[in-house]
Amino acid sequence: MHAVPERDAIDRLIEKHGPDRICEALLPMMTPERIARIDGVLAARLASVVTAVEDTYDPHNAAATIRTTEALGLQELHVIEPHSRFSATKGVTRGAHRWIDLMRWPQPEEAIAALRTRGFRVYATAPGATVSVEDVDVSTPLAILFGNEHDGVSDSAIAASNGAIGVPMFGFTESFNLSVTVGLAMSRIATRRRAYLNATGDLAPERYAHLRARWFALRIRGVVGILERALG
Repeated sequence: MHAVPERDAIDRLIEKHGPDRICEALLPMMTPERIARIDGVLAARLASVVTAVEDTYDPHNAAATIRTTEALGLQELHVIEPHSRFSATKGVTRGAHRWIDLMRWPQPEEAIAALRTRGFRVYATAPGATVSVEDVDVSTPLAILFGNEHDGVSDSAIAASNGAIGVPMFGFTESFNLSVTVGLAMSRIATRRRAYLNATGDLAPERYAHLRARWFALRIRGVVGILERALG
């Protein structure tokens, strides 16, 4: 099984007409500042570092995970839902969910197998792990898996992963909140991966083009009707 990003009418129009035609049709409605902002974020989008969460049932933590993933310039968030559907508080995401690819999986083994097939090494976060975010190898694409607020990552997910990874802690507290852990771990790994690549982003050209067209469209009211009239 392969999860795919949730598609909407904008995606279908891009697939039908191609991203260049979509951008050309919308260009007169875009300010130079908006175009520059979109191009800047796209240039820094990192496809080779992926956040994954398992059985996250707290809607505020789910929302924080989305916001953190997008704010760090990561494009994919994989959510594994064996028991609880991943449902974020939209007011907390502040629209961040619109700018990333959300991939849903029923079981961890399927998600991990698919990521490994794509060339990712998958690490499950776990207390006491001997490998940390400071020394994990960042020379290949990485996916980091976080568990829920009470049980952590499941044993089956750990067994299917390449290994376990930890976030250094120096106080008496035994664990960070989930959203804090995601922020600390993914920020450090993204920074190290970018340093290894000597580049801020690494989107494939076709994905870059699709996202540029999609992001052009997202802030224009009634954009689907506008495009249908303009492009037929």
